[in-house]
Amino acid sequence: MRRRDFLVGLGGSVASSLPAFSQQRSMPVIGYFGVGSPGPFADRMTAFRDGLRRAGFVEGRNVAIEYRWTEEGYNQLPKIATELVDRGVDVIVTGNATVAAKAATSAIPLVCLFGGDPVKSGLVSSLNKPGANLTGVSLFAFSLGAKRFQLLHDLLPNAPLMSVLVNPDQPDPGSRTDISEVIAAAQSVGQKLAVLNVARDEDFEAAFAQVTNQRANGLLVMADPYLNNRRERIIEFVSRHSVPAIYEWRQAAVAGGLMSYGSDINDAFRQLGLYTGQVLNGAKPADLPVMQAVKVELVLNQKTATTLDLTFPLSLLARADEVIE
Repeated sequence: MRRRDFLVGLGGSVASSLPAFSQQRSMPVIGYFGVGSPGPFADRMTAFRDGLRRAGFVEGRNVAIEYRWTEEGYNQLPKIATELVDRGVDVIVTGNATVAAKAATSAIPLVCLFGGDPVKSGLVSSLNKPGANLTGVSLFAFSLGAKRFQLLHDLLPNAPLMSVLVNPDQPDPGSRTDISEVIAAAQSVGQKLAVLNVARDEDFEAAFAQVTNQRANGLLVMADPYLNNRRERIIEFVSRHSVPAIYEWRQAAVAGGLMSYGSDINDAFRQLGLYTGQVLNGAKPADLPVMQAVKVELVLNQKTATTLDLTFPLSLLARADEVIE
């Protein structure tokens, strides 16, 4: 599906979204963009609008939202960001395109989700005083890869080979640090690891073929919005070939994935909504400290484990925040 198919608000149609500029310009307008599509991100956008509501803004009543989605990877993001800047939106929000947003404007306020450390990445001056026109919420997305590997290794301590699915086009430098830490963690326990690069849809066939041909015993799906948006495809493959896998977000475990370990992504989007509302009420991003998502949750899918003829060790069950029966 092409990017133009996603120039629509989740809460309505093109007709209800686009006239906001020409007919209701007195209403503030939020520009949201990122890698993904409305379906897999529906729960996150619901949480975002909930945060907005808590700040006093309801979409369609006293604020309009222009949505821009792309499934074509990261190369389209600079163009989409520029489109929103040219549209003259009041604030730009993104859950996975911070680099493109910052490059597009130094004037329009930006409220973003940071997958890695925004200070080390050079996106903000400091967490307490981000400076310039940018603030948001920092997750542990690009710092938990080694931990996810360890959890999968705890489940499969004698696995001869594990595979790792990674998007080499991920622009956040934290992603490269994350995969390096996974490789180091595997080396520290003598685990053989096959790193498989997937940056576009046509790459999946070759990556999946490697998993089956090399008889990988487990799969780690690295943190990445593009890969997350294809979680159903990944889950269907590993289920068909009985490959235990661990993912980033809880939503993957709920959808049938074996395990997930990561921050509460919906809560992070709710915080994005709260901050966006504060900016619309006059707060300057430079004065809003970058929030840090401190809650990290381990979710286990017992039904999937039974299907794979696996038993979660007591050490994992004791640490799990949720076990899906």
